[in-house]
Amino acid sequence: MNKTVKRSLIGLFLLTTLGISAYKVDDRLFEIAKNLDVFATMYKELNALYVDEINPTKAMRVGIQAMLKELDPYTVFYPEDEIEDYFTMNVGAYNGIGATIEYFEGKHIVAMLYEDSPADKAGIKIGDRITKINNVDVTDKNDAEFGRLLKGQTGPSVKLSLDRIGQSKPLQISVGRDVIKTPNVPHYGMINDEVGYIQLTDFSRTAAKEIKTATLELKDKGMKNLVIDLRSNPGGLLNMAVEICNFYLPKNLLVVETKGKVKEWNYKYQTKEQPLDTEMPIVVLINGRSASASEIVSGTLQDYDRAVLIGQRSFGKGLVQITKDLSYNTKIKVTTSKYYIPSGRCIQAIDYGHRQTDGSFGKLPDSLRVPFKTKGGRMVLDGAGIDPDITTKSADQSEYVKALIKNKMIFYYANKYYFDNQNEKPKENFSLNNKTMGEFDSWLKTQKYVYETADQKAIEALIKSTKESGEYSKMKSSLDELKKVADQNTQGLVKKNWDQIKEALELEILSRYYYQKAMKFVAFEKDKDIQEALRLFANPQKYKSILAGK
Repeated sequence: MNKTVKRSLIGLFLLTTLGISAYKVDDRLFEIAKNLDVFATMYKELNALYVDEINPTKAMRVGIQAMLKELDPYTVFYPEDEIEDYFTMNVGAYNGIGATIEYFEGKHIVAMLYEDSPADKAGIKIGDRITKINNVDVTDKNDAEFGRLLKGQTGPSVKLSLDRIGQSKPLQISVGRDVIKTPNVPHYGMINDEVGYIQLTDFSRTAAKEIKTATLELKDKGMKNLVIDLRSNPGGLLNMAVEICNFYLPKNLLVVETKGKVKEWNYKYQTKEQPLDTEMPIVVLINGRSASASEIVSGTLQDYDRAVLIGQRSFGKGLVQITKDLSYNTKIKVTTSKYYIPSGRCIQAIDYGHRQTDGSFGKLPDSLRVPFKTKGGRMVLDGAGIDPDITTKSADQSEYVKALIKNKMIFYYANKYYFDNQNEKPKENFSLNNKTMGEFDSWLKTQKYVYETADQKAIEALIKSTKESGEYSKMKSSLDELKKVADQNTQGLVKKNWDQIKEALELEILSRYYYQKAMKFVAFEKDKDIQEALRLFANPQKYKSILAGK
């Protein structure tokens, strides 16, 4: 083979190799461009030819939502008309009247008020039903449409028509809009002479500041032990979790590390400031609805053997999102990485990268969880949330009580109680007596609500099935007897479940007077997790042995 032919073959080989490499690099970009072109031409033809008019904004939004549905639930698109929701979540503030509205059975009901907000000052009450906003009937408006009418620029007032219990005619109330700041720490105080308590419900931009203020004030009051309540806290801003850990950990310690596809975005977050206290015994309360930033705080303090965790296994959200600006004042919050706490474990529980055969996402089974070690050598597991050091039984409610809450019977009765007792503000350790049980039972019978037990539903299904099969006449007497027994079992359900109803009703009633600070007036004696914490603080040797892994 002469040199010229050899050089030609080598050159051809190099060109082919480079071509293949270029194809591999460009292939994905080509696929993206091709599919965008297909989508655009399809939409153009659909818009031109479809028999009815197509709303372009609605159609495109449905397409975007369908695409994101294939990913995890935390990758979210924020259209221009929902940017207020984004700022509420991230900043902890929004322009509005300071009321949380729920849509239930065709009614827009005031579910909660923020203390001293425009809505509170204007005289709006929890339980009020909003029927009109600036004379626009909102009966058939969905949450997004309702919110757009209610929120707006600071200053201008909004006119509301309200239906209220005990009022025969609608009320007309004008409410000014203002910047509404939602508290991250609705309550903190001393449980006893030595134990402080801080309830953290969110991680917006003021969370660390509020925790710092609470911690310092409680230390001034003589706090020697601290309970941080993260139960049902869904999380929020990552940097707030890092700052809060810094209050109780020494400077220059790793708090959390993020790892994802874009290596340049991987980052290690460390404590940067001098702490408030590194010695005081701490208990952190968690449950199955403690997620994300809550798990960073609880997991990091556990990894450094800085706190004992009490409660139930946390939710297991170890995904990190960033927000990117899009065109026309829209945004996307996209999952870019997973976070890893100091022991090296990732607590993400659900694998969104792979669907099961039924279309759902699976959780990592306990048998596949990988062990890691805390600073002191205790074994901890990854892949399914944060496991508490002391597991307590969750306060499971009976199906009957769950049904009362779901159908707002507890909510509605709390409204009635409030308007019957407006001038009798409950005090600390508020407790309902047996007389109230009888009054609640009697009131419940006047409502249109009917509770059907699982047994009653099963018997009704069996009756229907036997009628369809023609066997009903043969089984009628037996079925009637079963139905009679099942119906008898529904008698006295309020009395049978009074302790659970009483607990739910007390908290609901307290919220009518104290809003988010209702927890302040609930007796800590009823809280099993807090009582477990108090027993642990009373036994320093046990506290130390748990952190030592003994």
